Amino acid sequence: MNSILLAMVLVFLSVTLLIWSLRHLSVSWAQKYQETFTTTAKANLFDLFLFIEPKQLFWMNVFTLLTVPVIGRLFFGSWILGFIFSIVLAFIPRFAYRFLHQRRRRKFVHQLPDALNMVASSMQSGANLSSAIEFMAEESEAPLKQEFQLFLRQQRLGVEFNTALSNMYSRIPEDEFQLVVAGMQISRDVGGNLAEVLLRLSDTLRKKIEMEGKINSLTAQGKMQGLVMTALPLFIGLVLYHMEPEAMSRLFSEPVGWGVIVMVIFMLSFGYLAIKKIVTIDV
Repeated sequence: MNSILLAMVLVFLSVTLLIWSLRHLSVSWAQKYQETFTTTAKANLFDLFLFIEPKQLFWMNVFTLLTVPVIGRLFFGSWILGFIFSIVLAFIPRFAYRFLHQRRRRKFVHQLPDALNMVASSMQSGANLSSAIEFMAEESEAPLKQEFQLFLRQQRLGVEFNTALSNMYSRIPEDEFQLVVAGMQISRDVGGNLAEVLLRLSDTLRKKIEMEGKINSLTAQGKMQGLVMTALPLFIGLVLYHMEPEAMSRLFSEPVGWGVIVMVIFMLSFGYLAIKKIVTIDV
């Protein structure tokens, strides 16, 4: 009797300790995830000049991750598929930030030739470099306007010219802008006709952008083929699901079907990345 009582006490203590450990770890993990999410979101949103509260995005993300499995269960009859969708959605913000950063940087680069022409023309008319940049920033559109206005504000606060330029390059790490930064810094330190340097940089960047446009137009068909080849199996699977729901439902309700889904996702992703690698040409 005593041994049975002792065993029950040990089991109770073990279960209590396990529950406490899981609760402590889950709370610690949740706090760490929230801190990492909000910190990353704040930095990315600041670089994009989007002033959104990171905590709101965090709670929207949590709500989405919790409701997607329920939606998967209601529409597809499988919790596993819902959890797979939830895991995929958890990685979407990272790719979304990267896509928005790349699109913003490329737009900035495409605005550079006209901006350099404006600065050079103002300097040839007798304006100094700061006044020419300020006039250019007022007449330009975002994101170039936002970046150069931040550059000018940093200078007004006492930041040295080259340091402010380096800070802007850290936000726009593009090779084309690196040429502009290096040219402006060298001309300012060594001397020379900065307006002529900016005009030459503008002409070089414009030719480079034109060449990139021609390459993109020639490789557009290959990129579209990659998208079609990736989406075609998914479209056929959706059609078969509506034609034979009983047979196709085994993909979402049996372990073999889950393995097939994982393999299909892996093979489609690998094929798309391979095609993208082939048709991507750096200038």
